[in-house]
Amino acid sequence: MARVIEESGIPTVVVSTGRDLSAQVRPPRTVFVNFPMGNPFGKPFDKAQQRTILLDALHALESIKRGGEMIDLPYEWDVPFGMNLGSGYSKTA
Repeated sequence: MARVIEESGIPTVVVSTGRDLSAQVRPPRTVFVNFPMGNPFGKPFDKAQQRTILLDALHALESIKRGGEMIDLPYEWDVPFGMNLGSGYSKTA
């Protein structure tokens, strides 16, 4: 989808949690976060981290010059990957 949008002249960036899949598909621009699938912007309700990742992705629109390039973002998931955060998650829990 990103390629089709790019062909229309609109720059795109994909926020990915699947590094190997993104490397195979090679979207025009990708930022990778080593977070569990379904959580590309971080933990639920962590607005500060979500905003930071969004801003990093938008900056990648300017910094990535070659098609298919991927940038690894430095953020770490500090909750065990298998843990279900559920809708009651809070940063104090």
